[in-house]
Amino acid sequence: MLTAESDSLDFLTGKNCQGKYLRIISAESPVKLYCCYGVIAVLSGAVIALSVALLLSTRKPEEVSIKCVCAFCPRDWIAFGSKCFNFSEKVENWTSSQTFCVAQGAQLARFDSQEELEFLKRYKGEHDHWIGLHRKSSEHHWMWTDGTEYNNLTSPRGGGECAYLSDSKVSSGRNYTHRRWICSKPNSFTACDVPKQS
Repeated sequence: MLTAESDSLDFLTGKNCQGKYLRIISAESPVKLYCCYGVIAVLSGAVIALSVALLLSTRKPEEVSIKCVCAFCPRDWIAFGSKCFNFSEKVENWTSSQTFCVAQGAQLARFDSQEELEFLKRYKGEHDHWIGLHRKSSEHHWMWTDGTEYNNLTSPRGGGECAYLSDSKVSSGRNYTHRRWICSKPNSFTACDVPKQS
């Protein structure tokens, strides 16, 4: 009986158990298996070392403040592209409308692309609005209020000296007619901070 118990205790001890099962599992010699264990241990150590190195290299980045340029328009002005536009609720003649815009640091609206023109026509609503195109007479070229020549993106209709946006086109009329107006000026730019990355 003692031998049976001692056999069962030998059976449960690590080395005997390991040796018996290694012979059952593998026909290779125990030396080769121990070499494999050594390789596995070395590779496991390398994986752990690389994991620690990777963890240390991906520390929380230092907070960086990024400077940028922010554009903004004054209250009651609408930004589109690089400009701010103000659509009046009042009516005045062309000259008084331009005087109002100049007092705001602006000029009667100028559009430099089809996109800007479409924006102005869409946003103005149902009312006609003076814009910054004018000419001395029907024989002269259209000019913007800053003195630059108009690029004829669309030809104003009518025989007047001052241009306005009507239903779906640029039209011209006499200076003394009272209409709403649109002022335009470049966006104001200021330095601003982008929120810090964390």
